[in-house]
This record gives sequence, C-alpha cells and structure tokens, in this order.
Amino acid sequence: MTPVVELRDVTFRYTPEGPAVLDGVDLSIDEGTLCLVVGPTGGGKSTLLGAVPGLVPRFTGGHLAGTVTVGGRSTAEFPPRELADVVGTVGQDPLAGFVTDTVADEVVFVMENLGTPVDVMRRRLEDTLDLMGLAEVRDRPLRALSGGQQQRVAIAAVLAAGPKVLVLDEPTSALDPAAADEVLSAITRLVHDVGLTVVMAEHRLERVVQFADTVVVVPGDGTVRSGPPRDLLVAPAPRPPVMLLGELAGWDPVPLTVREARRDRASLRECLAGVPGPELTDLSERPVVASAAGVAARYGPVVALEGVDLELRQGEVTALMGRNGSGKSTLLSLLAGMRPPRSGRVEVLGADPVRLSPDQLVRSVGLVPQDPAMLLFCERVDDECAAADQDAGAAPGTTAALLASMVGDVDPELHPRDLSEGQRLALAVAVVMAAGPAVLCLDEPTRGLDHDAKTALVADLRRLAAAGTSVVLASHDVELVAEVADRVVLLANGRVVEDGPARRVVCQTPVFAPQVARILGDDRWLTVEEVAGAFARGAAGAREAGE
Repeated sequence: MTPVVELRDVTFRYTPEGPAVLDGVDLSIDEGTLCLVVGPTGGGKSTLLGAVPGLVPRFTGGHLAGTVTVGGRSTAEFPPRELADVVGTVGQDPLAGFVTDTVADEVVFVMENLGTPVDVMRRRLEDTLDLMGLAEVRDRPLRALSGGQQQRVAIAAVLAAGPKVLVLDEPTSALDPAAADEVLSAITRLVHDVGLTVVMAEHRLERVVQFADTVVVVPGDGTVRSGPPRDLLVAPAPRPPVMLLGELAGWDPVPLTVREARRDRASLRECLAGVPGPELTDLSERPVVASAAGVAARYGPVVALEGVDLELRQGEVTALMGRNGSGKSTLLSLLAGMRPPRSGRVEVLGADPVRLSPDQLVRSVGLVPQDPAMLLFCERVDDECAAADQDAGAAPGTTAALLASMVGDVDPELHPRDLSEGQRLALAVAVVMAAGPAVLCLDEPTRGLDHDAKTALVADLRRLAAAGTSVVLASHDVELVAEVADRVVLLANGRVVEDGPARRVVCQTPVFAPQVARILGDDRWLTVEEVAGAFARGAAGAREAGE
C-alpha cells in the first residue's frame, strides 16, 4: 500500500531545553486505512495528531526537527491553510469549530474559502451530505442538532474540501453509545468505500478498536510503535474489556469484537454456571441527602426536564444515562444550585441549593461540568491546587494529591489551559473533591481520561462512596457505569424512563450494556474484574471440596 502520511526522524520539544514529546519518530500511515492512536493522557497523542496537518508547531509553538509529509507535501513548506485540500482536522468539541448557523452553510464554508467553482461546490455538498447521512437536516440550525449529528457535520465540513487524510481527536468522547455508533459507521464507510485515510485518537477502545487497521501507541517517553491491533494491544497496554476477557479465558486469538467473543463463550459460561454472582449491598435504607420532586426545566421553548423525581442516598453511586439532550446535564445543574427549576423542588441536605451561601454550597454539593475549564481560574496548576485547598479548608497538598492519584505528576508551573484535555478534567475533579461535598456531581467525568486515570477515578469514587459521599454522574461511558454505579437512572426526552439497580437496568438496555454482559448474556457479570473474582471463588470452592 502507498503511504499517505510519513514522519521521518521527527523530534518535538515545547522548549529548547524541555523533554522531547516526540523523539526521533519514524511513522508511515497507508492510504485508505484507519489508524488508531492510543496512549496515556499527556503522552503526546495530540502533538502527533497536530503534526500531521502542520498545526504543530505553527500554532502551538515549540521546536520540530525532521520531516512530516502529507500527500507528498511537506508541512514545513506548506502552512495548514494550503494543506486543507490534503488533510482536514476535527477537534473534540464540534460546536467550538462551527462558524456558520446551518448545516449546509457549514459544509460549503471551507469550499468558499478555497475558491471552489460553484458547480463543483454544489456537487460536493450533495455528495458529502449523502456520505455523512445529513441530507434530511441540511437546513437545520447547528445548535438544534444532536451531538452525533453535530460531530458528523464537523466531519462533513472538512470532507467537502476533498482531503486525502482526516485527523480526528476523540470524536466520540462526548457522544452517547447510539450517536457514537452513527459517527463511527460514517467514518468506516469513508475508509472502506471512499478510500480516505483516518488518523484518530480515542481512549474508549471498546468503541473503536474493531475498526482499526493499524494501532499507533504513544507511551509518553517520546517513542512511537505501530502495528496491527492484536500485536500492539498487549499487556501492559490498556485493552478493551472484550480483549481482557479473552485473555482471562485463554482464547486464542484474543477477540476484538463482541461477536467474535460470543462464538467462544460456551466454555466460559459453563465455568461460571455454578458460581454465585457478586454480593450486592442494599442501600435502600440509607438516608436521603438530595432529592428532586416534580422538577421541570426549559431553555426557551425547549423542554429539558419534565416531572422528574429523584432521591440520592448517602454512600450511593448513581449514574444518569440517556441520549445526548435527554436532560442529564440540566438535572445535575439543578442539584448543584446553578439554577432554580421552572417548577418543582430540589433539596440538598434539607435546603434549597440555590439559597445556600458559597461556603455552604461548596461543602454540600460539588459539580464538575462538561467543560472543566469553567472551574479553573489561576495561571498555574500549583496555584489552582493551593486556592482549592484554602477555599475548602483542606490541608495543604490535598488537591495536588488528588490530582496526582488520577494522572500522575503534572508540571505545577503549567497554565491549566496548557494541560491535556484529560489532565484539565482531572484537575477540576480534584478541585471539587477537595471540599469533601456531601453530594458530588460529575458530568462526563471520563471524557479525555486514559485507562490509568479512569482506573484511579473509579478507585476514588468507590472510596468517596464508602466514606458516605453520594456520587451522581452523568455518563455515556457504559464501562465506567458497570464498574462503579450502584444504580442507574435512565432519562429520555427530559423524563425518567427507568430507575433501578445498575445491574438490572444496563442489562435490560442493549445500547447501554457493557461488553462483558453482552458477551455472556448474564446479568450477574458486568466487568472482567467480576469474572476474575468468580474464577477465584470457584477455584477456592474446588479446593475446599477436595479437602
């Protein structure tokens, strides 16, 4: 196959004396393939992605040595605007990149700037709308679209220029499972049917690994490794649950998809047949620390919530799930006292959160919003941590320790805006957690987090719940919910359509079921950790029977 992206002896540093983010990297990406870039938060994935269209170092600063060529053009000789017909880039937040008001206007904008002839522009517009499944919404306002539609419009706007390469930075991180499937289906169609080359970074491997032709691992030490998914995604690299389950069961080859795993599940189900599932804790008698009764909320004519009833108990982890736009974020904002409901009543520790003083509110309920930068005001990470400790009345170093537990060492002198997406989110979570609120609200808390940071967050949430904190999180991350949630509240069109134990709700809803449950078809098992525990209990039982 013909390489369309080539990096030769590429080294990049943000400062002349600083560490090499990329160190002597050689990499070739073939035409018509989907290349998945993986690695730890802050390890250099975004730098690698930015180097492909020439955004690094032209817009980021820093020092780049070596050569990067895309479609035969050197990024050193051609600025990004002169590479738009060769390579296109779509960031994590599509709304932030929109410059017009409607779908059709956004798709033709780049072509107008490139001086594309009108007849060619019209044909490309229709072709692109069809390819991305957007023809029916061509005249809709961009802000009236679902999250999945917005992401597809962002991709369509780049595709209209006719590039050979598409660079995507976590395109499904803010999407519900159904919307993510729509976007990934469109991307794979572009690769298979059109021959586009896609270079994509993504932390949620369970969503994308089955589509990848090549995996590029960026471990954070400046090096880069590439190869087929089964060759690169081996211990200690993070793997999706389907691969971890295959390794645990001893399957060869290790499956990449749920469908592959289901073909081999018979022996595993037989081993688990006589083993009892994990013991579940009854939290129904715990005291209620926050509640919503008959709550309604609107944004102009748009109904966000209607008649919502909810009780949150001490020491319980509650997951709010549902499609983009179902009302999850609005419900969290009401619980956190960010706004009053249009009707109904919200209480936290027996008080209306809107009426609490700032000191009372920070110790009663804390909210980490989808945009964590909203909570960060200082110009250095260490100043942000110190300010959070002071505001919370916590011991010095508390916030910094929470941050380190999630993402390891972070340069304390960095400005928060210079952190990676995952590091910035972890800092905001640490700032809120430092105050020890009775109710902790998290809106998409794993967006941008790598596997290790997510594992640390799960441990922190379990610890907080065990200490009595009521945790409520809005999340599209079905694997996170399977690991940490006691209860799931499913929202649709602003109403609660299901409320019950996490194990029952997610297994009854195929779209929100974790990979292990879909493979085994048994609601006793949601995670690889639970299956491993079952193996251990089964082995212990066999030893006892032998004795």
